[in-house]
Amino acid sequence: MAEFDYDVLVIGAGPGGYVAAIRAAQLGLKTACAESRETLGGTCLNVGCIPSKALLHASEKYEEVSGDLLAKYGVTVKGAELDLGVMLGEKEKVVAGLTGGIEFLFKKNKVDWLKGHATFKDAHSVEVTGKTVTAKNIIIATGSSVTPLPGVEIDNGKGVVVDSTGALSLTKVPGHLVVIGGGVIGLELGSVWRRLGAKVTVVEYLDQILPGMDGDVRKEASKLFTKQGFDIKTGTKVTGVEVKGDKATVSVEPAAGGAAEAIEADVVLVAIGRKPNTDGLGLDAIGLSVNQRGQIETDHDFATAVQGVWAIGDVVPGPMLAHKAEDEGVAVAENIAGLTGIVNHDVIPAVVYTHPEIASVGLTEEAAKEKGKVKVGKFLMLANSRAKANDDTDGFVKIIADADTDRVLGVHIVASVAGTMIAQAAQAMEFGATSEDIAYTCHAHPTHSEAVKEAAMAVKGKPIHM
Repeated sequence: MAEFDYDVLVIGAGPGGYVAAIRAAQLGLKTACAESRETLGGTCLNVGCIPSKALLHASEKYEEVSGDLLAKYGVTVKGAELDLGVMLGEKEKVVAGLTGGIEFLFKKNKVDWLKGHATFKDAHSVEVTGKTVTAKNIIIATGSSVTPLPGVEIDNGKGVVVDSTGALSLTKVPGHLVVIGGGVIGLELGSVWRRLGAKVTVVEYLDQILPGMDGDVRKEASKLFTKQGFDIKTGTKVTGVEVKGDKATVSVEPAAGGAAEAIEADVVLVAIGRKPNTDGLGLDAIGLSVNQRGQIETDHDFATAVQGVWAIGDVVPGPMLAHKAEDEGVAVAENIAGLTGIVNHDVIPAVVYTHPEIASVGLTEEAAKEKGKVKVGKFLMLANSRAKANDDTDGFVKIIADADTDRVLGVHIVASVAGTMIAQAAQAMEFGATSEDIAYTCHAHPTHSEAVKEAAMAVKGKPIHM
């Protein structure tokens, strides 16, 4: 009789968890994954990355035909109407297809799906819906959830004060949407509803939107979103939200102190960040504690302080990004199998899927300068031939390189296809490329990616087309 039911048990079937489970099974380990949702894929596939991108895409199409944006190309559209129900239905089809796809992959790879919430009994056993399951190795991959704003009650069902989940399923376009938080989620969902006709006000406590991103990117983003019609209030603190019927009043005041102001809203979106999901896991039963941010600390191999227990994704330190969790899922499975699984956390790209998109990898200019002398090259999309041909010239590519070695330390892109363009930069950095390596790599013409080459040439002060 086997000592354990499974070689590997993964708690959570989000991007980190389901990838870890599949990879472990591929490596010949008997694997199960405990997930309490009715569908696999976690926040990302169900109420995060995927449905938000589906709505961003659909809303962009609507704005094109309803706002005469196609007229300059000789395409005239009259009488365009929004059927929000159909749009939301299409979003649900995308979600269902992808979550069902993961269920198929579980069956294909012989991963057992344990349906229910898992709670530790000891370091090698958990309870799932009243049944005890044992495993030699247990991977915590429970993801994250919305950070609440003290004193503000979220009620997605009522649809007046909502979180990101509620903002994906509003039954009508709000007249005025107030977004609390000028980060990625707030700007993406704000973009969806602005395109569909809402007035959007963004309230950010800090002095600029997109906290943590490169200074030039933050300034450019603020300028572009303002041009699109966003009302952005930075350096502003929310002191309360009062709901009366189907309306809300958001009370704000300057973060540095000053006169208070009341903002009337049809919908308030609270998007101030996310927190690790560690409550209810029974970590105390195995003597595992969390740090001040509620995260589980691990070593380089993703092992926790408890033998046989591992952790990845949003519950461990680092950016809360699906692709970071996926890479950690592969790595932890390989480490458990006796291979060498590594994630280079210095080269994790991040993307904001607004229009234009905003993408970054590596150090910001501010962070790089704290470490030593740098050289910076910048190339405007206005001078890129493909962007000009598409009449979509907002943004730039910025490359930061070490002043002595020329090694690329960071790349920041604001462009319509920045999310795709950043992959080249990440791969170059993974291989330790210099700006000269990128500059002397032939790029196809005409493509947006030529701007990366030109920005690399600009590091040495010699771009061709600007």
